Amino acid sequence: MDSLRGYQRKHLKALAHKLKPIVFVGQRGLTPALTGSTNEALDTHELIKIKFNEFKAKDQKDLILADLTKHTGSELVGMIGHVAILYRRQQDPEKRKIQIPQR
Repeated sequence: MDSLRGYQRKHLKALAHKLKPIVFVGQRGLTPALTGSTNEALDTHELIKIKFNEFKAKDQKDLILADLTKHTGSELVGMIGHVAILYRRQQDPEKRKIQIPQR
């Protein structure tokens, strides 16, 4: 997947505004269960919110998100407070729900 451009991130942030967090990061941090549930959520929804319940330091959240995006093949759209927005394009064109604007 190519890196998202600024206007594409802005579009995805607007779409994510109404979403509730689906995946929650607890005290154990990055685990195989977290990676698996994130993969499932991305397969189903393409655009998800992840809430950090335990990790409040920005550097900790950044490390977890870097590993999580690497393991899931997703891209970080943005982060607001303790909530991160991830996007991964659906591989099957018929199942895609989100159309990314192309200028």
